[in-house]
Amino acid sequence: MRFVPLLTALLVCAVTYMAIMERDLLLSFAGVARAQTPQAPKELALEDKPPVTVVVLKSTQQPVARGIVLRGKTEASRAVDAKSEATGLVISQPIRKGTDVKKGQLLCKLDPGTLEASLAEAKARLAEARANNTVSTSLVAKGYASETQAIARKAALESAEAALKRIQKQIEKLEIRAPFAGLLESDTAEFGALLLPGSPCATVIALDPIKLVGFATEQQVSRISVNSPAGARLVNGQELQGNVTFISRRADSLTRTFRVEVTVPNHEKKIRDGSTAEIFIALAGDQGHLLPQSALTLDDSGRLGIRAAIDGKAKFFPVTIINDSPQGVWVTGLPAQIDVIVIGQEYVVDGRRVAVTYEDDAS
Repeated sequence: MRFVPLLTALLVCAVTYMAIMERDLLLSFAGVARAQTPQAPKELALEDKPPVTVVVLKSTQQPVARGIVLRGKTEASRAVDAKSEATGLVISQPIRKGTDVKKGQLLCKLDPGTLEASLAEAKARLAEARANNTVSTSLVAKGYASETQAIARKAALESAEAALKRIQKQIEKLEIRAPFAGLLESDTAEFGALLLPGSPCATVIALDPIKLVGFATEQQVSRISVNSPAGARLVNGQELQGNVTFISRRADSLTRTFRVEVTVPNHEKKIRDGSTAEIFIALAGDQGHLLPQSALTLDDSGRLGIRAAIDGKAKFFPVTIINDSPQGVWVTGLPAQIDVIVIGQEYVVDGRRVAVTYEDDAS
């Protein structure tokens, strides 16, 4: 009786082994056919798949408008404080600020005081020295005077001429004139005012042409060159056009920026000195494509680019963004002419057939 459980256990193990390890043989012995497992359909090749309908933009390479934007201001091309070189009371009537003046126009005239008497005396001494020199020359020629006397009379003549020129120069300094044609930014000195050497008579500024002054960083200044076309927009919306005329070689000690000047015409003098300006300096243009930002996509490796329709199939092209604009993005890295997929690029991969609808037709 003790062999019955052991026999039962061996029988159960044998049946379990056959059911698990030899299932097919057991079913065949039992006359039961095994159900066939349905096989998954084979995946179609890319060229056998139906084409995906996409919208394509015909894009042609063109120059890219690139530039640097600087915050700056307008500045008079010339500004001078016309100052006195002499001492005296102003005897001319004042000219009011805002008046256009010509180069050399009288701004302030000072009272000559005793200089007119000094001038008359210098002229008289010069006449006397000339007469003495003439007589001395004649006497030396006749042998009645020595060469030493003639030299002394010649020296006296030259001294009298120098004294006269010195007085005339002092009288010239009594008249303060405009150093260049421009606009009076201040009234000239009032009648009766006392001017000393260094006292200002008036401030003259030149507004035509006018300068636009901005400050570029160390990275920006290396990309700017003299004569580059530039423009600006003032706070009132006025737009200006000119060229870069100066780039500083020395950085500001505090901001580490470099002064950049753009000269623009101002014939009507409507542009004021000190107005805030947004300055745009054009750089050497690259060739690129202007595409809608939505046309950009990523490939499997994360590269930024676009997909194009080439011979009826999709193909990925990596691109580099070089500028933004309200109309889209400028990119490089593409052929001169290309059909860019702008709608449907996310649903195709390289080699997938596409049914092209051009953007103009789609609209």
